[in-house]
Amino acid sequence: MPRYPKLEKKWTQIATDALVGKRIVSVRYMSEAETNRFGWSKSPVVIKLHDGTVIYPSMDDEGNNGGSIFTNLPGDSEILPTL
Repeated sequence: MPRYPKLEKKWTQIATDALVGKRIVSVRYMSEAETNRFGWSKSPVVIKLHDGTVIYPSMDDEGNNGGSIFTNLPGDSEILPTL
């Protein structure tokens, strides 16, 4: 059972509404100018969706630095690292 079932339900719905059914149109690493704007030293993967939505991982909820993405892809693709 989830630790915070009401919060999990709320955020699962927000994520579902924002992402399900959308198409990825580009993938790139965040530029140095972009990371500088955030005060980050790490460059994460940036995923752009067909409707203009852009998503990228952060190391924590406070946005203290770029984060990695873990996947279930085989081989070297198990982690999309920060650079």
